[in-house]
Amino acid sequence: MKIVVLDGYCLNPGDLTWAALEQAGDVTVYERTPEDLILARAEGAEVVLTNKTPLDRETLAALPRLRYIGVLATGYNVVDAAAARERGIVVTNVPAYGTNSVAQLTIALLLELCHHVGRHSEAVRAGAWTRSPDWSFWNTPQVELAGKTVGCIGFGRIGAQTARIAEALGMRVLVHSRSRGIELDALLEQSDVVSLHCPLFPETRGMIGASQLQRMKPSAFLLNTSRGPLVVEQELADGLNAGTIAGAGVDVLSVEPPVGGSPLFAARNCIVTPHIAWATREARSRLMEIAAGNVAAFAAGAPVNLVN
Repeated sequence: MKIVVLDGYCLNPGDLTWAALEQAGDVTVYERTPEDLILARAEGAEVVLTNKTPLDRETLAALPRLRYIGVLATGYNVVDAAAARERGIVVTNVPAYGTNSVAQLTIALLLELCHHVGRHSEAVRAGAWTRSPDWSFWNTPQVELAGKTVGCIGFGRIGAQTARIAEALGMRVLVHSRSRGIELDALLEQSDVVSLHCPLFPETRGMIGASQLQRMKPSAFLLNTSRGPLVVEQELADGLNAGTIAGAGVDVLSVEPPVGGSPLFAARNCIVTPHIAWATREARSRLMEIAAGNVAAFAAGAPVNLVN
C-alpha cells in the first residue's frame, strides 16, 4: 500500500519516528507540500495523510487511486469531506490527543496575563531590580485568580479539563455550549476570564467581536486556544487598545502563518503564541500513535475515527 504524508514536519520535526506507520505500507514523508505539488506527490497513493495541506474536490477527482485520507489533527476542514464521501474515500481524524496539553497552555496564557513572568524576568536581567530602591517591584498589575470566574465557551474535553484546572486555582466556572450552561451574554457579563473551546463552524465564526467584548468586564481577560476565526481580530485589537477589556492571550490566528501580520501584534496587553498548545512531545506522540492506528484499522477493513 502506497502511503504519502504531505506535511509531516510539524508533527515530527525529528524527535519521533514513523515506524508504526511504515508497518502499514510503503511510506513517503514530505516535510511540507506547496499546493502546486500536491497532485504530483500524491499520485498513485492509496493513502494520503495531511495536517494543513488542503485536499479539495478538484484535487480528489484527480487522484483515482486514493481510498483513504488521514488528517493529522482533530479539525478536518482542510479536506472536502463531502467530495471524499462521494468518491468512496474514507476520511479520519485524530481526536483527543492533546486535551491536557491544550488546557495546560490555556492556563499558562492566563497566568502570564496575571503575572507577566517573562517581562519581569527580562526586566531583572536588564538591571531594573538592581537599580530598584525597594526590595520588590512590579511593572504590571499582579492578579490573583482565586475567587474569580472563568467562563468556558464550549465544553468538550479541552474545555472541561481547563475548567478542572481553573477550579484547582480556586476559580468559579461558568459554561456556555450547545447542550448545556448559561446564555452567552450572561457568561460574558459575569466572567473575569472568557476562554474559547469550541470548533469552527459557520455559526461560530466571528462569535467574539466588538459587541461581545462590550459585554465583558473592563478587567476581564479573553483566551483563545481553539480556532483563530472565532474572534474578529481587528475588533479585539481595538477593544484592547480602548480598554474595553484588560487583556487577551491567543495561540491561534485567523491566518496561519500570519504572513500579512495581525492587528493583535500591536494590541495592548495581548499575548500571541504560534499555535503551540498541541506541540508537546507527549501530545504529538499520541497523535502519531492514533494516526498510525487509524491507517492500520482502515487496512484491516474496520476504519475508526471516521469524519465522513
